[in-house]
Amino acid sequence: MAPAVPHAARTHTEDLGSFVTAAPSSYHAVAELARRAEGAGFVRLIETDAWEVVPGGRYVVVRDGSATAFVVPPSAGTTTPFTVLGTHTDSPGFKLKPRPTTGRDGWVQAGVEVYGGPLLNSWLDRELELAGRVVTRDGTERLVRTGPFARIPQLAIHLDRQVNDGLTLDKQRHTQPVIGLGDVSEADVLAELAARAESGVPGSRGSGPLDPADIVGYDVVVADTQAPRAFGAREDLWASGRLDNLLSTHAALTALLDAEVDALTGIAVVAAFDHEEIGSESRSGAAGPFLEDVLGRVSRALGAGDEDRRRALAASVCVSSDVGHAVHPNYPERHDPANLPRAGGGPILKINANQRYSTDAPGAALWHAACEAAGVPTQEFVSNNAIPCGSTIGPITATRLGIRVVDVGVPILSMHSARELTAVVDPWYLTRAMGAVLVG
Repeated sequence: MAPAVPHAARTHTEDLGSFVTAAPSSYHAVAELARRAEGAGFVRLIETDAWEVVPGGRYVVVRDGSATAFVVPPSAGTTTPFTVLGTHTDSPGFKLKPRPTTGRDGWVQAGVEVYGGPLLNSWLDRELELAGRVVTRDGTERLVRTGPFARIPQLAIHLDRQVNDGLTLDKQRHTQPVIGLGDVSEADVLAELAARAESGVPGSRGSGPLDPADIVGYDVVVADTQAPRAFGAREDLWASGRLDNLLSTHAALTALLDAEVDALTGIAVVAAFDHEEIGSESRSGAAGPFLEDVLGRVSRALGAGDEDRRRALAASVCVSSDVGHAVHPNYPERHDPANLPRAGGGPILKINANQRYSTDAPGAALWHAACEAAGVPTQEFVSNNAIPCGSTIGPITATRLGIRVVDVGVPILSMHSARELTAVVDPWYLTRAMGAVLVG
């Protein structure tokens, strides 16, 4: 059996569970990130306002479902580089369609569209919620979450005797969740959202009761409601929804909040992007201008001209963190035979010859030095040649900003499932290594 889980690791992962529970959507995730940052003394910046950024200051800014938090060390000047911890806030699943109230045969349903690349079968027979943001005619933006509200019911085996020989789900016909009983003409999904709308999002106008007829826009996803928890013979395993990639977002934020300002070797930045699961091409995705905008405004606030800003970026680094694949005990042949990342073995360094991951030799050296300084084990991940790997915000960030990027993460099982699996110690290891990166 593996060694007992350290108390600090268990405490850390329990806090990760609290973060995930508070974040059923990317909009909730950045609201929770901002809440924690502001509670630690960070100043909220609004993009439409003039910014006053000074050495020694701590700041957080939100753009839709993305957020950037940063700390400027007291010694910062015009050419001080940035140390960026990059993550994403969205998870694969389903998103509410227009005209969302549907159903038949006495069942009321919600119309949803597939978002990203979820393992569809993992979403069956779970109590799900709707969560995200709604916007009214006057520009008021509200967070909303329903709690247990919906379920995608599987067809009984008696009506599909061959189901265990191969389950095939039609993405349109078989994934629409039921939300209740009755006549569809008398139901209204938007009315249910309006009844559960939270107070106005910071930077948005208005609060108070919400009339469903006033809702003119919404970005609402489906989320699993089962609570995260430790389990196993020694409770060294951790199951949760949305580990991809709230695990990394929580780790990066925790590392930033725990960092000693005077020990920072650069301007420390957490950049948590939306829309990674669908390609990052949006105003709040990694392929958009959000991070470049923030870094540019920080440089200008410190008195940097174009030459100084370029010098700062040339010396900067980004650690792109996203979950990765632990070796699966039932499918070990799907991995590279010489590189088998184990759950509980520490964070992984992601390497790909075709730059689907951005790690290069200097980046690998930086990561190994950080893990050694933090007393954290680390391991490599590279794909089996017959199974192409995915990608991350890493190559996009390197391309947009021209800074060195190293891709890392935590090994998990059941990636893109409604409920994923990791080892209790690995999120803690990742956070410690990130903290070592920030202080160089």
